[in-house]
Amino acid sequence: MKKKEMRLLAELLKDSKKSDREIAKILGVSQPTVSRIRNRIVADGLVRAFTIVPDFAKIGFEILAISCVKKKITEESVKKSEKWMMRYPNIIFAAAAEGMGKNGVMISLHKNYAEYSRFVTENMQYWGDELEDYASMLVSLGGLVVKPLSLTYLAELVKP
Repeated sequence: MKKKEMRLLAELLKDSKKSDREIAKILGVSQPTVSRIRNRIVADGLVRAFTIVPDFAKIGFEILAISCVKKKITEESVKKSEKWMMRYPNIIFAAAAEGMGKNGVMISLHKNYAEYSRFVTENMQYWGDELEDYASMLVSLGGLVVKPLSLTYLAELVKP
């Protein structure tokens, strides 16, 4: 990645709602240059989406669950997983993983413990024998949060 692209990415990580004109001033380039670079990094897949990171507790989520699973992996089960995951908008991340005897991880948000419990029950019923092990760590979003979730911190790591 070129230096200008890295600098633009760092600025977008800090605040993606900044206008191209504002970013151009910061980077010392023209607004059309920023627009061209922004369009290129989106087209190249470097930036998947421009979105916000809300305060999950303030919008009604009490629990963030980090669930680790061990399940049988086949080409068919991967397709089944993708289809199943898309049914649940509260699942905000899922991927193959490695460690603690597990091979998958999922991060999900839940309004309360009862909703989380229903989610786990549905998960277990749907996957049945394919699911060898399931473990979750629950985070109380209304509790002590030492460092809130934000991609802003990454801006320091992508600077050229």
